[in-house]
Amino acid sequence: MALRDQIRIMVVDDMSTSRGLIVQSLEALGVRHITTAADGATALTLLAKNPAHLVISDYNMPNMDGLKLLHSLRSHAKTKGVGFILITGRSEQQIVDYGRKLGMNNYLKKPFESVQLRKCIETVVGPL
Repeated sequence: MALRDQIRIMVVDDMSTSRGLIVQSLEALGVRHITTAADGATALTLLAKNPAHLVISDYNMPNMDGLKLLHSLRSHAKTKGVGFILITGRSEQQIVDYGRKLGMNNYLKKPFESVQLRKCIETVVGPL
């Protein structure tokens, strides 16, 4: 069975349009198990109930940005090993550097194509 049939991915973005585009791209790649959250706090609650292998999170969100979500995931035993990809429209090196320091596995700059998303995911989890 291919990885894309088994992997559980959570998409976290406060913009419903962005969440929808990422979900569409994942579905086009054949990923079957996708959950979504509109913010970091909701994502943490959902992940506590239904763990994921990979979290794809927007950086710029109210209350808990993507890096705060990453920090929280890495701070808990049950979620510290979850793969994490940060998606951002900002290309400031300090964001990327801080994300790497926190344990970010990869990042992707908006806007992006499905091919770029696939490559980004595959560097974290292997071939889909």
